[in-house]
Amino acid sequence: MNFSPFIIIAVLVFVLLFVFLYLVPLNLWFQCVLNGVRISLLQLIVMRWRKVPPAIIVNAMITSKKAGLNLSSDALEAHYLASGHVRRVVDALISADKANIQLDFNTATAIDLAGRDVLEAVQMSVNPKVVDTPSVAAVASNGIQLIVKARVTVRANIKQLVGGAGEETILARVGEGIVTAIGSARSHADVLENPDSISKLVLSKGLDTGTAFEILSIDIADIDVGKNIGAQLQMDQANADKNIAQAKAEERRAMAIAIEQEMKAKAQEMRAKVIEAEAEVPMAMAEAFRKGNLGIMDYYRMQNIKADTDMRESISRPVAKDEKDME
Repeated sequence: MNFSPFIIIAVLVFVLLFVFLYLVPLNLWFQCVLNGVRISLLQLIVMRWRKVPPAIIVNAMITSKKAGLNLSSDALEAHYLASGHVRRVVDALISADKANIQLDFNTATAIDLAGRDVLEAVQMSVNPKVVDTPSVAAVASNGIQLIVKARVTVRANIKQLVGGAGEETILARVGEGIVTAIGSARSHADVLENPDSISKLVLSKGLDTGTAFEILSIDIADIDVGKNIGAQLQMDQANADKNIAQAKAEERRAMAIAIEQEMKAKAQEMRAKVIEAEAEVPMAMAEAFRKGNLGIMDYYRMQNIKADTDMRESISRPVAKDEKDME
């Protein structure tokens, strides 16, 4: 298929024109001229080569020019190359200027590169933000638990946004202050009667030091009475003491049983020795008769003593049984 030379030339001209218009953004240059922004055509071409969208820089320059701010295109381009949000920084500078808040370009770019929303910070400086704390449980001196919810009104501190602590630190410090205030109260009734005492004590501690916010007010939204922690602790202590006493009593009982068993074992051992000795008595008596150490009268006298002993034992047994029955 043969193409006409005119068609080929037209296509080449169209391609060259497209490349020229892409590399040379004439429309953006005309916008700069019409709005009094000094950006040369060569600068726009160089932005393309640096992979910086010229439209972002031009629009930011026009917006800042109309708002009465003099910003450098090189500074905006450098901030974009540092992965910053050019449009957000410009809007923040304009808002700060209209609200009479001192904020320069370097501070705004530093806040933006630190990962904070500089525009939101400026808006929070104008319109303070209310932050609700989670439920904070604390115990008064009389052992009654109180559950408190507070509302903290904060305003952004532009000077502390870089390196300052966030909302989590504010909430943690406020919670700590509430616990301290309730813990120092003599009774939970005092706190319920004067909840503003918590706010005054917490505000006096300067909890916003080193943070990116300034605490304007702390308002107690709700106070609920919880458990009697003091009584619960006393009950737990009493149960622990009882268990310890029972354990010691069981230990003493086990020792007494062991001693009793040992005494029984010794008694059985002694009884065995007595029985063994009694078994040797007849042999000893026979030996005494043979040697003449024991006479017949001595033998009868011993038998009489034994008979008397047996009789006394037989008489005492029924009496002891009757006394036991009477008891």
